[in-house]
Amino acid sequence: MNLTAQIAKHFREVHFGGNWTCSNLKDNLAALSWQQATTKIQSLNTIAALVYHVNYYVSAVLKVLQGETLNARDEYSFNHPPIHSQEDWEALRVKALTDAEHFARLIEQLPESKLWENFEEEKYGIYYRNLHGIIEHTHYHLGQIALIKKMLTA
Repeated sequence: MNLTAQIAKHFREVHFGGNWTCSNLKDNLAALSWQQATTKIQSLNTIAALVYHVNYYVSAVLKVLQGETLNARDEYSFNHPPIHSQEDWEALRVKALTDAEHFARLIEQLPESKLWENFEEEKYGIYYRNLHGIIEHTHYHLGQIALIKKMLTA
C-alpha cells in the first residue's frame, strides 16, 4: 500500500470506522434526531454546527484536489444553514459523509510525489501536512461530538 492510499484509509477510518479509537463520525451521527443535533448545551457548539464545520474544511480541500483554488475562510466555518427538520439534518449528515468518501478517493489517486508539494501557496505548507491536518481536525471535533452526544442521551 502506498502512502496516499494509507492517508486515504486513515481519513476514511475517522469518518466510517475501523480506526484504533473505535469511534467515527458516521456511527456517532447515526440515529441522532435533528432536535438532538441542534440542541445547545451551555456554551458548546451544537453537533450540527460541528458537522458543518468539519465538512466545511473537507469541502474546501476537496475542491483543491479537484483542481480548483482554495476558497475557505475560518470566519465562515460555523455558518451552517438553519436546520428545521429531520430532512435538513439528514442532508447535512449525508453531505459530510459523501464528501468524505469522495475526498478519500481523490487522495488515493494523488501521485505520492504530490504529497511533498506546496498546497496552494507556500504559507499553507505541503499536501501531506494539510491532509493530515484535516484528519487531526476531524478527530478533534469527533471527540467533541461524542461527548455532546453522551450529554444529550444521558
